[in-house]
Amino acid sequence: MSAAEPDSTRVLFIGNSYTYYNDMPEMLKKLAAGAANSEKLPIAYRKFTPGGCTLKRHCDNAELRKAIANGGWDFVVIQEQSSAPARHSATVARDTYPYARTLDSLVHAASPAAQVIFYMTWGHKNGCQARHDGYPLIDTYEGMQQRLADSYLEMAYDNDARCAPVGLAWQRVRTERPYDTLYKPDRSHPSQLGSYLAANVIFATMLGRNYQSSFTAGLEPSLCEYIQTIAQETVLRNKRMLNIKD
Repeated sequence: MSAAEPDSTRVLFIGNSYTYYNDMPEMLKKLAAGAANSEKLPIAYRKFTPGGCTLKRHCDNAELRKAIANGGWDFVVIQEQSSAPARHSATVARDTYPYARTLDSLVHAASPAAQVIFYMTWGHKNGCQARHDGYPLIDTYEGMQQRLADSYLEMAYDNDARCAPVGLAWQRVRTERPYDTLYKPDRSHPSQLGSYLAANVIFATMLGRNYQSSFTAGLEPSLCEYIQTIAQETVLRNKRMLNIKD
């Protein structure tokens, strides 16, 4: 658990490298601490993020189950392996949705008031890097992103949870500012900027309202202002779609 101030908001991250790259949970903590006025939020977090981990593997992790069972969580952010939710709908229904439901149920059994957030990731830069024969829909970035969006939204609806639309904000930045690099050279993992975008979208999803933060993660302040704006617009203009209830 990261250092906790009195009355900290306790956040549990369940994911893999798309969460731990560039220490995104720490970015979220600093972003929230740097927010102005009533949006400032002291965060303490714990993360379970082994590389490539699926929700099925997380469900089998006794240490994670213990951390969930200890209770006291305010938010639980859940992220599936990068390509798993982009597969054929029947495959996702078999290999992802049941484990999303299990994790959500475990969280609410121990922390009834916790808000679960499904962290929608982004498509690989040039389409899914793991070829799926007979399923060409995800051979392009656009196709993969659409499948990810559909699957993460379904997970949110099925579990009455929120969806953090990182992938949708990512798509907008790719379109508006293609010269700003969101990916590492592997065309999959997030750059520093990509993780900063993810932290902002998750923070906006947690708050459900506008904010302004002084935290820049070492990036150009004007670029950070743009990213904060994109994150908030993507979330706040789509609250019904993202199952964010006032």
